[in-house]
Amino acid sequence: MVVSERTRVLILSDTHGKIDDNIAQMSLTVDFVLHCGDIGDTHVLSVLQPRQRVHVITGNNDTPARAPAQDLPLLAGLSETVVLDLPGGKLLAVHGHRQVPARKRHQALRRLFPEVRCIAYGHSHRMLIDNDDTPQIVNPGAAGRDRTHGGPSCLLLDASTDRWYFSCHRFPLRPVGHRRARH
Repeated sequence: MVVSERTRVLILSDTHGKIDDNIAQMSLTVDFVLHCGDIGDTHVLSVLQPRQRVHVITGNNDTPARAPAQDLPLLAGLSETVVLDLPGGKLLAVHGHRQVPARKRHQALRRLFPEVRCIAYGHSHRMLIDNDDTPQIVNPGAAGRDRTHGGPSCLLLDASTDRWYFSCHRFPLRPVGHRRARH
């Protein structure tokens, strides 16, 4: 019997300086974290430890004019895309703000990156999984507090050589200052 290699990736985006506690906890259980841009403040990345497992790209809000001064060196070194070579194919992350109009975004992304198995993007703050064509396109929604459309969200990818499975996770938006009860 052949055992498939398996990798788990937490895909998130649009934290805008804040990350939901539930999503931060999920980051501890995966092999990699993929942040699709609009970080907002690099302290978000420090929550997603250990750092060597976090892959991040820049978003349209990760600019010198909008970022805290201490974040500028890290943000300057970020790319607009990153590709993870996973069991069964490649996963590409892009923020998605350059592919306009929004109604043609998936078409444009597929045309730009036909060689990958899946494209993960952010920007719209709307969670989705689009299997209508190849490559597959996913958006984890917003993992922070801004425009979450029902609560902070993320995607979990279980990738093996023969199958990729995405699960959607959405959490209630808690009032600012609310602490989760510890069990």
